[in-house]
Amino acid sequence: MPRDFSRTLRVAEQVQRELADLIRSEIKDPRVGMVTLTGVEVAADYGHAKVFFTLLGDSAKIKEAVEGLNNSAGFLRRELGRRIKLRTMPQLHFHYDESVERGMRLSKLIDAAVLGRDDTL
Repeated sequence: MPRDFSRTLRVAEQVQRELADLIRSEIKDPRVGMVTLTGVEVAADYGHAKVFFTLLGDSAKIKEAVEGLNNSAGFLRRELGRRIKLRTMPQLHFHYDESVERGMRLSKLIDAAVLGRDDTL
């Protein structure tokens, strides 16, 4: 089983690299702006792939980017099939990754707690 798991990880990393290049160079949709891919999770049977991304902007801009990426999923899947030789190319599902925002919020809370702390220890 570990061998399949490592191959799945390698495929996910390759999909992430190729998708980043395709989104940067081929997608002309104005809803998809400066998107950064943070990760890809490929199912064990290679049928589906969750693509996580971040984007600077408010929730309306994020919603538009998700719609634009999901509308481009078929095109991106076809182009991935030309670049990566797999028997089954996974269907792409785009999800906004909130972990970056959550990390920044926690960092600010920690900084505020440290500054407000009494240094008599």
